[in-house]
Amino acid sequence: MSKSLHGRPIISMRSESPIGIAVEPIINPHNLKILGWWCKSGANRQVLLTESVREMAPNGLIIDDESVLSSADELARHREILNIKFQLPDKLVKTKRHKLGKVSDYTFDESMFIQKLYVTRSLTKIFSPEDTLIIGRDQILEVTDHYILVEDTDIKATDEVTVTAGAPAAS
Repeated sequence: MSKSLHGRPIISMRSESPIGIAVEPIINPHNLKILGWWCKSGANRQVLLTESVREMAPNGLIIDDESVLSSADELARHREILNIKFQLPDKLVKTKRHKLGKVSDYTFDESMFIQKLYVTRSLTKIFSPEDTLIIGRDQILEVTDHYILVEDTDIKATDEVTVTAGAPAAS
């Protein structure tokens, strides 16, 4: 879950000690991949890219040494994504017809791609038994600064047509 990406110690294999804190993930909104983390190391705000992490251990993010931390200015290739400062929590999720709620959490896989969004429904629908929706990556149509558009899976009764194979359609 996304909570495991926030406030993690960064541990250097070379010094075998914490050298900073991974404050929050950096997410590419174009492909929903976790690019890395904004980090605090001393008084500096730096970036730790996911490809520099050797292991995501229970005690923190294991890296070779502090040389893998970069300033945002050094990462010209990622400048656009770093400047966006995209965050998923509290992002509005909607279909073309309805507002569904806001992102409360998300899951990711080993390759750091976001796989599922957990959406807390709006107050008008919170009294239903299903107060959290789970949206799969394959249901996401568009990601913007203001919302995430997902497939509308509701089927109206008037849109539904059932034809049994081999049987004539009812008239």
